[in-house]
Amino acid sequence: MKKIILASGSPRRRELLRGLDLPFEVRLKKGIKESYPSTLAAENVPEYISREKAAAYEVGEDEILLTADTIVELDGRIFGKPKDEDDACCMLSELSGRTHRVITGVTLTSATEQRSFSVTTEVTFKKLSSEEISYYVSHYHPLDKAGAYGIQEWIGYIGCEGLKGSYYNVMGLPVQRIYAELMNMEKVELKSLKNEK
Repeated sequence: MKKIILASGSPRRRELLRGLDLPFEVRLKKGIKESYPSTLAAENVPEYISREKAAAYEVGEDEILLTADTIVELDGRIFGKPKDEDDACCMLSELSGRTHRVITGVTLTSATEQRSFSVTTEVTFKKLSSEEISYYVSHYHPLDKAGAYGIQEWIGYIGCEGLKGSYYNVMGLPVQRIYAELMNMEKVELKSLKNEK
């Protein structure tokens, strides 16, 4: 049986992967650069970075490494994690009343094989007031989130008018596609984590 290694410090990604009932462990390396060529189209950036992250790890014979990167894209522009609260408010103001794309690139790497893919979800926000944006940023501090928001938080409850594609992809991990790829890739163990305790 292959052991899944999640190379991410994101609590949301841990939560989503745990929901698949596949045993995994988290392994982190610091200092991995998340840069990409300036000529790369926005939709190709997350997959490129996920492969760059994978290249920083050694993968054992009994392991499958999972690396991922998520961006928010609007009109060809990439919205990463905001620098501060003012930057977060500016991002949300630009996303307000518009439809943007959330793209997650994933790379699955074993000792003998590597698969990379991207999943895209379209998200439509209502016209957000400046008061709503300020409230969300000051109460939820979304500085660790691409596009300065978490769909599962208050802003998603009051602001998301439409969603086309995977909801979980917007949270940071397209678990449906990951599960399918893992099942086709190599033998992995489907076993509830609850039963391991």
